[in-house]
Amino acid sequence: MPNSHRIPYLLVDAFTEIPGGGNRVALVLDARGMTTEEMQLVATRLGQPQAAFVTDWDGTGFGVRFFAANGEVEFSGHAAVALALTLAREEKLPAGIKKLYLRTIGESLKVELEDGRALVQSPSPRFRDPPSWKVLQEFIEVMGANERYLHRGLPYGITFTGLWTLFMPVVAPGLVDALEPDMEKLAELSEKLEVATVHVYAPYGPRRFYARTFAPALGIPEDPVTGSPNAALGALLARAGVVPRWEGAVNLTVTQGHRMGGPGQVEVRVEYGPAGNILGVFIGGTAVVAENGVVELGGSPN
Repeated sequence: MPNSHRIPYLLVDAFTEIPGGGNRVALVLDARGMTTEEMQLVATRLGQPQAAFVTDWDGTGFGVRFFAANGEVEFSGHAAVALALTLAREEKLPAGIKKLYLRTIGESLKVELEDGRALVQSPSPRFRDPPSWKVLQEFIEVMGANERYLHRGLPYGITFTGLWTLFMPVVAPGLVDALEPDMEKLAELSEKLEVATVHVYAPYGPRRFYARTFAPALGIPEDPVTGSPNAALGALLARAGVVPRWEGAVNLTVTQGHRMGGPGQVEVRVEYGPAGNILGVFIGGTAVVAENGVVELGGSPN
């Protein structure tokens, strides 16, 4: 374990250039020798919804583990973006390197760095059968609204790029912000449907969307600006044919966080093969360091 039981950490805000905006994540850049239990303890002690730990490295490859409030998750998009940019800024990469790989517990994911931004490959998209309209009605009612909010021309469904997420299209951004979920009931519905997060989105321009993400089943009532669900949203829109497949790659923009006072922006890129099959989904953005310190296991951050 690095420095005995003194663990240096950084708090980094992803998908923003302003400290306090976007989505904050705790990063431990040297977690060699730490056990799963110690990582979870540090993640809990740092008081952030999610944390990422670099467990080993070799050249441009980095072993990474991600933790949420209630345990380890396969992937965290905002944490991956924040981590890649922080590794570059902290000079943990070989000079001049613009491409690296994050070895997660699921896949090895490619990251491209350019002009202070990171573009991170998400885990391969997976899809489940969409829920019934009755189930959608149950979810929208628990959020304090009704089925008139739902957009009939955009896809709903359950998709995975690191977390199984239910997607619910809403008519307009203002209606997204008007939602007031009963978090306890939403957690119950999420667990019953076996999804980790609920992503509500609305169109507001060509290939532009506004969204909110609720994850009470993970111990996170609302996630300000998310990575993994927005990657999955890109995959869902592409699979449904909402964005054209003949372009080779389609770029989308998702804005989040305004309702929570920390706005941020996520870039999503979906790449296609000649037959229109999805080859990969990437999420991108900026990040800024908000705080650094040391946490002692058994002590408190300082």
